[in-house]
Amino acid sequence: MAQKFIKAQNKNSHSEAYGKYFAQAVYDNHFIGTEELADFIQRQASVKKSDIKAVLQELGEALKHFFELGQKVKLDGIGILKVGFSSIGVTKLEDCGAQTITTRRVLFQPETTRVVVGQEKKEDGSVKQKYVNAITLLKDVIFEETHDNAMNTGSGTTNSGSTDNGGGTTPPDDGPDNQPSDGD
Repeated sequence: MAQKFIKAQNKNSHSEAYGKYFAQAVYDNHFIGTEELADFIQRQASVKKSDIKAVLQELGEALKHFFELGQKVKLDGIGILKVGFSSIGVTKLEDCGAQTITTRRVLFQPETTRVVVGQEKKEDGSVKQKYVNAITLLKDVIFEETHDNAMNTGSGTTNSGSTDNGGGTTPPDDGPDNQPSDGD
């Protein structure tokens, strides 16, 4: 199995990426819920499905508890979850407060792994390693083109471009990440 993508053209005439083609993720219409997730984990581990479901259900409550305390939560092998928000700007310091917060969301920073991609020998004889940070959850994901756009409901649009880590310009994913301030 692979993450599917289609080729999509940026149709935003105000974008410097106008007219360019990009790979755009295509998702299955089906969400993997707690039941399926617990089923999968049960097949991979020696823990009963009912125990896994109980832990997954409590995870949401635990996250909420620690978010209310202003904490970040780090899940090993997955990443860091924290609260983010947007706020309206006000001219006076005393007018800035909780009432100016307009949007709240959970921010996710995936765990990364340092991968050595080469080395460079310096003039003094020392060796400098060249590396990249790979997102741990994605480092073995395979990508495959599809022509079945029917799977793609509610996917990102190609209205504007954003820079990816490869130096190219890609359309942004949908979601609240394009909001002004993250409050962190």
